[in-house]
Amino acid sequence: MVRAQRAVLPAPTEPRVRRAYFDCRYGQLHLHYAIPAGGGFDEATSLLCIAGAPGSGRFFAPLLRPLGRDRCVYAPDLPGSGESDGPPGQASSADLAAALGDLIDSMLLTQVDILAHESGVAIGLALAQQRPTQVGRLVLSPDTESVRNETRVLRHPSLVIDLRAAAASGHDAPEFERQAMQLRNFLGLA
Repeated sequence: MVRAQRAVLPAPTEPRVRRAYFDCRYGQLHLHYAIPAGGGFDEATSLLCIAGAPGSGRFFAPLLRPLGRDRCVYAPDLPGSGESDGPPGQASSADLAAALGDLIDSMLLTQVDILAHESGVAIGLALAQQRPTQVGRLVLSPDTESVRNETRVLRHPSLVIDLRAAAASGHDAPEFERQAMQLRNFLGLA
């Protein structure tokens, strides 16, 4: 009797990069995200990436894979940006942070680290103020004197980097990989 054998496929090592929609106070929030190949939902603190103007999470697309190897990484389009529904009027940084808080709640995340770029820094800082026990580490970009001054008064561990160099290089893969390694070191994943 001949027995059929099942093929054993190697376990994937690269994170899965996907998109989804979640509800927030302004309607639907579009999200770019990466999940570690093994699931990764409980292994490490999730990373929430907050883009500056125009507010699209697509800015972080080159970082999703290298950062998503060990943890879930979420890069939403801010309300009113990208493919997300917008608020009825002008929203402040605190309003946008509250909408991101809705995302955190709907995903049942107990703790998040934040990576914020340009005008996303104000939103990230507002989110850290609104949810001091849920926000862990803060990574802020660009490396300017005003951003460094903001970090001096924070109670959260923080790192100031400059993502503009990688963005200016046309999303150069080696530059993003170098910055991803710097972020992984700070976030305790390297």
